[in-house]
Amino acid sequence: MSARTARTRLLAATTVALAAFALTACDNGKGVRDEGPSAASNSSSQPTGSTAAGGTKAKPAGETGGSTAAPKTTTTAGTSGGSGSSGSSGSSGSSGKNGSGTSATRNPACNGANTKTTATEVSRPLNHLLLTVTNTGAKNCDLTGYPIARFGEAQSVPPVAESTHPQAVVTLAPGESGYAGVLLSAADGSGGNGYTAKTLVVGFAKGSSATPALPAKGVYVDDKLTVTYWQQSLDDALAY
Repeated sequence: MSARTARTRLLAATTVALAAFALTACDNGKGVRDEGPSAASNSSSQPTGSTAAGGTKAKPAGETGGSTAAPKTTTTAGTSGGSGSSGSSGSSGSSGKNGSGTSATRNPACNGANTKTTATEVSRPLNHLLLTVTNTGAKNCDLTGYPIARFGEAQSVPPVAESTHPQAVVTLAPGESGYAGVLLSAADGSGGNGYTAKTLVVGFAKGSSATPALPAKGVYVDDKLTVTYWQQSLDDALAY
């Protein structure tokens, strides 16, 4: 066999072998010819899929509830908070001490500086003293609370009868009077620690006190000593 004939046969065998290899690769779908484009396609699509899975890039339009939307929600909440803050400021302003107008229109307190106080013994009810406060000023004044009465050298003041609390603040126009009753002692003599007081100091809720004169003989008081709240009516003051 000549060298030329051998080369011809070798070339033919090689061609047949390559054709068979290519046919086998095509049948399996994994041939060298198809693998390149397929790998390229997979390579180009995989990073996109990985990026979406990792969340490092914006999500598709259909998935707007991701981290990109969160700042918008926070911003909206902040705006709402700002609006709430503004509302609170307005509310705070309207709910101040003068919000109801009470502070601005309240009358000055009645006290020893703008009134005259007298103390009078009455025959009925028994053992009672009537305190009368008359507005001597040029403006209305409010007579609030009850008389803080100190008889003689007493170290304490008598309690108030809570049942006598008025329904409204007692307001005195110039020249008008308000009243309070004082139960000096028990009518049946059951009270203890009794003594005769010849001086009286009447304190008010605000302002200076007054020192109304007592009868020359003084008044007898014991541990039943009780006062009423200031009243607009004399009858209400002596009803206790």
